Amino acid sequence: MPKPRPSSTEIEAVRAMMMALQNVPDYAPTNAAYSVATLREQLAILALAKENEMRIRHASKVAREQAIEAAHAVCETGRAVKVQVLAQYGSDSPVVHAVGLKQRSERKRPVRRAATTTEP
Repeated sequence: MPKPRPSSTEIEAVRAMMMALQNVPDYAPTNAAYSVATLREQLAILALAKENEMRIRHASKVAREQAIEAAHAVCETGRAVKVQVLAQYGSDSPVVHAVGLKQRSERKRPVRRAATTTEP
């Protein structure tokens, strides 16, 4: 499982620490991995990574919107095809059933109710 992302306040604290260490001329860590230059490089890498993340989020949003538009276009065309089938073949054709509609002969006829008389 990936580690949770550090908070922006923690990152800002590291940035402030780097800025403060730049004013300390005799700071010389024994391990070069903890130098101000390394911190500066890592902060630059973080900035690029955040930019890429934002770019990818935007691209994902655009792709999702395009997929939704394409799905709507497919459904609208499907409805129009059904209307065309009804117009071309008639409402009782087997082709109507093939496109997912009910044929006229398959519909139930309404049952008439007998008139009820109320006696006083």
